Amino acid sequence: MNGPEIHVDFAAELHVFLPAARRAGRTPVVTDGMSTLGHVVESLGVPLTEVGELVVDGKPVAAGHVPVGGEAVSVRAVERPQAVPGAPLRFLLDVHLGTLARRLRLLGVDTAYESTDIGDPALATRSAAERRVMLSRDRGLLRRRELWAGAFVYSTRPDDQLQDVLDRFAPELRPWTRCTACNGVLRTATKDEVADQLKGGTRRSYDVFARCGACGRAYWKGAHHDQLEAIVERALALRAERR
Repeated sequence: MNGPEIHVDFAAELHVFLPAARRAGRTPVVTDGMSTLGHVVESLGVPLTEVGELVVDGKPVAAGHVPVGGEAVSVRAVERPQAVPGAPLRFLLDVHLGTLARRLRLLGVDTAYESTDIGDPALATRSAAERRVMLSRDRGLLRRRELWAGAFVYSTRPDDQLQDVLDRFAPELRPWTRCTACNGVLRTATKDEVADQLKGGTRRSYDVFARCGACGRAYWKGAHHDQLEAIVERALALRAERR
């Protein structure tokens, strides 16, 4: 038996999750009379990680609100920059976001990354245990209740992904302070300390080095430095614009 009918409209930012018929203003939704509004919104395709305020008949309600027939519901997008209370801002990325993980680490953002597919339950458990914001394009993963916090990565292009994450969370940037391979903290190193990782040309051409305190990897301003510097400069410019 059908339950109460409500009418729901979604912010334009959330239309990417919706079929075309749900994007044209307020549309009817038949509920079962027992499910929460949060469950109804997710059943329509929108992860709650992407939802800001829920407004019913002009008044904000919690996701646990149980809809009543005839209610007019507005689903708003999360506000930016988004605050993540209760923990330092740290991220966890799934197997599909390796380039984004390396770029966040390049900027000095604490970013854990799973290079193999360990499964949604394990990712969600790690997010909760380490209090990391889960970044993913997997809507099912973002619906898992055990997540500490999560966010959908809207683009498939690394440049756009990075800009979106920086715009949404406004993390503190400390470029050149983290290992892009393992997320460890970099320390200044002498040439002698990293000599076993240097080829002859590098040993002759460079004198300034850093080394990861976790995995021991050596870093210097090599052939790709200009490309990396451009990524850093764009990120810092975005932060300056936001301020």
